[in-house]
Amino acid sequence: MKQNNIKLPLIKHFFTLLFVMLIGMSSCKPVIIKEDLRIENLLKQMTLKEKVSQLNLITALDDNNNELDVIDKIKNGEVGHILKSNGAQNNLELQKIAINQSRLGIPIMFHEDVIHGYKTIFPSPMGEASSWNLEMIEKTAHIAAIEAAASGIQLTYAPMVDVTHDARWGRIVEGAGEDPWLGSEIAAARVRGFQGKDLSDSSTIMACAKHFIGYGNALAGIDYNIGEFSERMLRETYLPPFKSAIDEGVGSVMVAYSAYNGVPASANKWLINQLLREELGFDGMVISDWGTISNLIKSGNAINENDAAQQAIEAGVDLDMVSEIYVHQIEQLIRDGSVDIELINMAVRRVLKAKFDLGLFDNPYVYFDTIREKEVVLCEDHLLIARQAARESMVLLKNNNLLPLSKEIKTIAVIGPLANRKKDMMSWWGANHSQGNENDVVTLLEGIKSAVSKQTKVFYSEGVILNGFEKSGINLIDEAVAVARKADVVVLAVGEEYWMSGEGASVSEITLPGSQNELIQALARINKPVVAVLINGRPYDIRTPVAEFDAVLEAWQPGTMAGHAISDLLFGDYNPSGKLPVSYPYNGGQIPIFYNQKRSSHDFEGVNLTDRYKNNYLDITTKPLFSFGFGLSYSKFEFSNLRLEKDTIGMNETTKIFVDVQNISDRAGEEVVQLYIQDMVSSAIRPAKELKDFSRISLKSGELKTVVLDINPEKLKFYNSEMNYVLEPGYFSIMVGNSSQNEDLLVKTLHVK
Repeated sequence: MKQNNIKLPLIKHFFTLLFVMLIGMSSCKPVIIKEDLRIENLLKQMTLKEKVSQLNLITALDDNNNELDVIDKIKNGEVGHILKSNGAQNNLELQKIAINQSRLGIPIMFHEDVIHGYKTIFPSPMGEASSWNLEMIEKTAHIAAIEAAASGIQLTYAPMVDVTHDARWGRIVEGAGEDPWLGSEIAAARVRGFQGKDLSDSSTIMACAKHFIGYGNALAGIDYNIGEFSERMLRETYLPPFKSAIDEGVGSVMVAYSAYNGVPASANKWLINQLLREELGFDGMVISDWGTISNLIKSGNAINENDAAQQAIEAGVDLDMVSEIYVHQIEQLIRDGSVDIELINMAVRRVLKAKFDLGLFDNPYVYFDTIREKEVVLCEDHLLIARQAARESMVLLKNNNLLPLSKEIKTIAVIGPLANRKKDMMSWWGANHSQGNENDVVTLLEGIKSAVSKQTKVFYSEGVILNGFEKSGINLIDEAVAVARKADVVVLAVGEEYWMSGEGASVSEITLPGSQNELIQALARINKPVVAVLINGRPYDIRTPVAEFDAVLEAWQPGTMAGHAISDLLFGDYNPSGKLPVSYPYNGGQIPIFYNQKRSSHDFEGVNLTDRYKNNYLDITTKPLFSFGFGLSYSKFEFSNLRLEKDTIGMNETTKIFVDVQNISDRAGEEVVQLYIQDMVSSAIRPAKELKDFSRISLKSGELKTVVLDINPEKLKFYNSEMNYVLEPGYFSIMVGNSSQNEDLLVKTLHVK
């Protein structure tokens, strides 16, 4: 174990801490001394300036990714946390300065946006959510933690657990979709993956659940826009994933750019102090988002920086991200009596505890192992997992018996502006904010060439040029059509560039950008079998390819191993198993659209456009193009014999649900068995259906399995008319199937009395 070069002044002032550090340096087991005692003793030695500096989170890069000089701030003990500083060797040097040249030698905590991989880039979070595979999601988060930790990072700004119903909002790509129950399960899995069982293990990093709360409610789909929502919506829709992350032990929470009840999250005492800390029991660090404290001035809630700092610290925000308002204002606020020093002490305690939990005081250099960094980053095992995760994330939306393709096919045309792109496979986060390198990415064209036989001729045409929203490259369409005519089958790659989904990437329309629709229409006219592969971070209006082409595959943004993973599905090396975590709108006019809408006096399931009382749009259906939970397979599954262990239970009882699922095809495959519940009569309006459980199963050809799911009181509870979380007696519809579509569900009735 490497020695801790603890500052001499700290040793002189605190012999107990010295003893702990010396024990930590030896091979002996450390004597157990309460962490809170160590924190209190350290707190007593800190000046007010040093305390406030522990609440200061700065960036090592400016807006243009130019390096900033942070060394003097570290030497002067003016910073406790740094983001956008990467690499074991680089961060080791900065940590040595903090330990050896600042007065108290308090270690720095390094933060980074490790959203869906560090250097090995996995599918975007929306894609991973489509796998409905919690074990795989936990595994990819763990691999991301291994690579990040070896490269000098201790905290990631993930998972994002915001629920949204608006495909126009760019950050839909970063979340788990529209459902609070699925989002909660995924939030817990990602926290487990990042943090492991022991944060002091140098292969783990601290997770940060974000953005607290209601950030996905961006008005008109515009990022940072403030939308209003009720306490019911807060508790039923936005809060469950945060509660799940907190119950799993997440170490930090980031506040949102949004507001609740007219008060910005960064200044909202009720949200942070009462709801987050008292009610949910969260005792970790609360971090502002980028400049959200200074934004209190922009939104008109604070008159100046002094006012903004006071509002934020009194609301319970521990770390100030990049605005440096705390270090400029809090000392004066304490001196003039405007802020209680105990608020600062409590915030510093939480920060120091996080550093102790990460093991930074016992070995401040444990995360900066250059040898381990070379061994684990982009290693073969990680790339294999990335390929499997990408396979599982893809959703087959349509297949008229075209897929899987034969590897012995004589000719194949690979067409489209995304067919040979690398960076666009990684998402905005993967390409811009992780350490992912586009040169490590396998393109779709490369993947297909490596998959087919040596005798297969592979033709390629870009088709059109995807250059933002401009109508570019229409002159290339004729060439693409000529290439398509030469081939037995066409694989068409369309979608969006990496930067078109992500933070600040809202759109007013969800039509495919640029000249892609013109390319789609041209290929549709030549009567060739076409597979449309979608590379995107959000649901798009894809009515035309769905109507015109024989197969449509939603590949999302698959990451480093994109081309190999897509080819595995196209040529049958992997049988598609993904399910949509969001509803695909028929067009943008349906937004917001989501499966678990509240019941109404009228039927929104109608499709008769002449009956205004059955459809509620006069021009289109109210149904989505593809429903939440939908996804095809090369296998065919039959659900039957839904039954309840008991069809009547008491208020505190549980029961089991049984359903038979059989693979009636000649190919082994995986299916996701989904359980939905409807409270048939309740004191407050409830959704038409709510996901409450699922089971991912594998079935051989002809195999039948009986899937068992549990119904317990927690799955039946809701916030009643008095906003109390209760179970009301009555009747419940129990629905089981392979999507949220009514026609895909078997139904039984459960009586609770």
